[in-house]
Amino acid sequence: MADDFEKAVEDGLKLSKRIYFGKDRSVAPPKPVSAMEKSSHSYLPSAPMVYAVVSNPAIVDNPDIPSYQPHVHGRCDPPALIPLQMNGIALEADCYLDTAIVTVTGSWRVHCVMGSRHCDCRIAIPMGEQGLVLGVEVDTPRRTYCTQQIAMDEKNDMEKAAKAENGGLLKSQIFTFTLPQVDGGSNLLVKVSWSQRLLYIKDQFSLNIPFSFPEYVTPAGKKISKKEKIQLNMNSGPGTELLCRTTSHPLKEHRRQVGKLGFLYESEVLQWSHSDFIFSYTVSSSHIFGGVFLQSPSIIDYDQRDMFCFYIFPGDQKSKKVFRKEVVFVVDISRSMQGKPLEDTKNALSVALSKLDPKDTFNIIAFNGETCQFSSNMELATQEAIEKAKQWINMNFLLGDGTNILLPLNQAIEMLRNTRDSIPILLLITDGAVEDERQICDVMKSQLTSQGSICPRIHTFGIGTFCNHYFLRMLAILGRGHHDAAYDADSIEVRMKAFFDKASSTVLANITIGNMDNIDDLEVYPSRIPDLLSESPLIVSGRYRGAFPETLTATGILADTSNFFVELKVHKAKDIPLDKVLGKQEIDVLTAQAWFSENRELEEKIARMSIKSGIVSEHSRMILLETQKGKKETEATGVPEKQVPSKIELQKMIDSKGQKTIMLRSLGTGFGNLTATVENTPPGSEGEKLPEAAEIFVKAASNCCGRLCNHCCCLCCIQTCSRMNDQCAIALTQLCGALACLGCFYCCEACCSGHDG
Repeated sequence: MADDFEKAVEDGLKLSKRIYFGKDRSVAPPKPVSAMEKSSHSYLPSAPMVYAVVSNPAIVDNPDIPSYQPHVHGRCDPPALIPLQMNGIALEADCYLDTAIVTVTGSWRVHCVMGSRHCDCRIAIPMGEQGLVLGVEVDTPRRTYCTQQIAMDEKNDMEKAAKAENGGLLKSQIFTFTLPQVDGGSNLLVKVSWSQRLLYIKDQFSLNIPFSFPEYVTPAGKKISKKEKIQLNMNSGPGTELLCRTTSHPLKEHRRQVGKLGFLYESEVLQWSHSDFIFSYTVSSSHIFGGVFLQSPSIIDYDQRDMFCFYIFPGDQKSKKVFRKEVVFVVDISRSMQGKPLEDTKNALSVALSKLDPKDTFNIIAFNGETCQFSSNMELATQEAIEKAKQWINMNFLLGDGTNILLPLNQAIEMLRNTRDSIPILLLITDGAVEDERQICDVMKSQLTSQGSICPRIHTFGIGTFCNHYFLRMLAILGRGHHDAAYDADSIEVRMKAFFDKASSTVLANITIGNMDNIDDLEVYPSRIPDLLSESPLIVSGRYRGAFPETLTATGILADTSNFFVELKVHKAKDIPLDKVLGKQEIDVLTAQAWFSENRELEEKIARMSIKSGIVSEHSRMILLETQKGKKETEATGVPEKQVPSKIELQKMIDSKGQKTIMLRSLGTGFGNLTATVENTPPGSEGEKLPEAAEIFVKAASNCCGRLCNHCCCLCCIQTCSRMNDQCAIALTQLCGALACLGCFYCCEACCSGHDG
C-alpha cells in the first residue's frame, strides 16, 4: 500500500509539469530522481502534506493563469497524487511526563486544478514514536470537517466500519484520509492533533516530530508570504529541574518556571523546514525519584472518580547497577516468519546475546508446531557460549507449520524457577494468533503467582497485525513486563533491538506503593506494577474516591539486593491534561482486560472513554463529519458542551443538522487473525492492496504516444506553445489532424485486412 502511494505521488509530480506559473516563478519544478537515487529516495510524507487526487489529467492547470495545455487521452487509474503547495505552517508541542501532545495547523492551496473544476484532496499526517491521532479539523471554502469517535456495538455497525474505504493508516505512523470535491484554486486550513511518546535513553528525553517538507511544496512566486512557527512547552511538575540538551531549530526561550519551560520560533522563510523537529532535555536527578499528580474529572467525564498518576524516573543511572539476568528467548519460527521478519529477528537476537554480561545466563527456545531448545539448561553468557548460540540460531531457525505458544512458555517458566539474586526474564517474539490464548493467560497467571519472591518477568513483542497484541499485552501485565510491537516490516529490527535493551535494564524490582489502603473505590492501571527500567520511566495511573494522602511511599529491591524507599509527594495537576496523557495506556490495559474476561460492560466503558478523550480504541470508530458552510456555528461542532452523546443521539443530531457522516477505517490493531496464522500469511499483507502501480495513461494508449505525452507535458514545451502566433498554431493543429487521420486509416486497414498487425 505504501509502495502504491509513492508511485502515485511520483506520477503526480510528473503530471504537475503541465502547470505554468508565469515568468516570475521563484521555485524550480520538481527535479527528476535519478536511477541511483531512487533506491534511497522516498515519496512517503515526512511532514504533514495535502495531495490533489487526480483521475482526469485534463483538469490539471494553474487556476490563476490558464495556459495552453496539450490534450491528454485516458485517465489515471489509480489516481495520481499531486502535492499541494503550502502557504503556512505552525507546530505546537506540549510535553508532559513521557508523552507529547502535538498540534499542527497548516494552510494549503489547490494550485494544480482549473478554477472551474474540482478534485478530492488526500491529507497525510506522519506522526512520531507511537503516534496516535486525536482529532482533525479542516476548513474549505464550501465545507468544514471534523473527526469524532463513536461507539461501535452492533453487528451492522461493525460490518459498515469494516467496509469503510476512506482514511486509515498508510503505515503504522502515517494517518491519511480523503476530502471529497475541493474546488481548484481554493485554500484548505487543516488542524490536526496527535499524541506521541518521548524517547527515553540514558536519562534523556527526546522529542522527534516529522517536519521535513519537500522542495516542491514551496509556493511559486516571490511575493507570497511563507510563515513558519514552532512553539514548545514542557511541564514535568513541581520540584523538578529541566535541562535542555539539543535542538534542531533556532528556538528562543520565552518562559521559565519551576518544572516548566517554554520556547518559541517564528519567522518568514524562503523555504520550509528541511529537517524533522528534534528536541532533547533531561529532568535532572542523580538518583531514583518520583511524584504523584491528582486531577478532578471534567463535567463531561463519564467516570466522576478523581484521577491520579504516580511516576518514578530512574534518574542518571551511570553509577547504578542493573540486575543480573537469567534470560530465555522464546522465538516464533512458523512459516509466516519467512524472509525479512525472520532475518531481522535473528540479527536483533544476535545483538542482544552479544550485550549480555558474562555473569548472566541465557537460553533460546524456537517454536512453531514443535519446540527446539538451544540447551537443556541455562548457559552462562561467555563469549564461547554466545558464538555457539549464534551458530545454533543459523542452523536451527528452520521454518515449519503451526504455532504452539503454550508449550515453549511452560518450558521457559520451568527453566526460570528458583532464581536468586537475579531477574528471571522471558522474552516472547511472535507474529501469529492462536486459539488457546485465554487458556495460556490462565496458566501463566497461576504459574507466576506460585513463584518465589521474584517471579519471571514476561516481556512480549508482536510482529505485524495478525498476532493478538492484547493477548500479548495481557501476558506482559501478568508478568510485570512490557509489550512492544513492530507493525511495519521496515521497523522490525530497530524496534526489537530497542525492546531487548529495555527489557534487560531493570534497576528496581518488586515495586509496591504504600499509604493507599484507605483510599475508596481504587482502580489501578496496570494492576501489577512493572519493574523500573533504566531505559524507561515508570508511570502508573488510576481512579479513586475520597481523600488522597499527602504523600505516597514506593519501595522495592535494588540490584545489590538492598531495599529501596522513596517518598512521592502529591501535587494538583491543574495544567496537565491527564486524560490525554494517560488515556492511551489506560485504554490499552482495559482493552486487554476486557478481551481476557470477555466483559461486555468493560467494553462499553472503553468506548465511553474513547469518545470523551478522542483516543482511538477497539470498541469505537472515528468518523469524519462534513458540514456545509452557512450552518450556525453551534451546529458545526456536532457535540454539546456539557455531555458526551451516545451513538444514537449523535446520529440524530447529525441528521437534524444536515451533516454528512464519512466512516473512516479502523485505526486499531484488532484481536489477531487466526486464519492468517493457520495459512502462514507473512506480516505486511494486512493492508488492502491497491491496484497495480499508477499509470498516467490507460493501457490502450501505445507506448510511443505515452512517451510523446510525457514530453509534451514538460514546462519547456508549454512555454514554447504559449509564445506561438495564431498562424503557427493553426498550421500545427492541421498537421496533427492530418497525422491523426493517417493513423486512423492504418488502424482500419490493420483491423479489417484479416492479418495480424
